[in-house]
Amino acid sequence: MKKVNMALIIAMLFGALFIQLLGLMELIPLYISSPILFATLFVIVVLFNGRNRFKGF
Repeated sequence: MKKVNMALIIAMLFGALFIQLLGLMELIPLYISSPILFATLFVIVVLFNGRNRFKGF
């Protein structure tokens, strides 16, 4: 992956973790912060799990 993409993914992860921390301190609702963290982790797993697959001729 490119360095810019990696930096963006890390920034997104830290942002989601910070929002989750605010949710745990009850400054924002957990039902808003938890899906954000889940979506971020899901995107990271999908991007790192992507393979170069043979799609046929």
